[in-house]
Amino acid sequence: METLKMRDWDAARGMDTRESVIACLEAALEETDFSHPDELKFFLAVLGDIARSNGMAKIARDLHLSREGLYQSLSPDGNPSFATVMGVFNSLGFRLTLKKTA
Repeated sequence: METLKMRDWDAARGMDTRESVIACLEAALEETDFSHPDELKFFLAVLGDIARSNGMAKIARDLHLSREGLYQSLSPDGNPSFATVMGVFNSLGFRLTLKKTA
């Protein structure tokens, strides 16, 4: 019987186009109930994956943070400021807009 070899899956590797990043970010924003801490952790993990897929060091420089500080801030146990989250969006070339729900 042949042994099956498995590798760790890295979500950042799957976000190699702007469209895939947008789809992932939109899904995370729509699915996250930000009033629940565990769901906020999920969103931060997704945002961290997106940041890694687009160059964490460059984004950290844009925000005047260390790469390690940004990694820690966007980790599931991180607690980034709103300015940091918005800075990541801006560095990625996104602008957060509001839409009234029905």
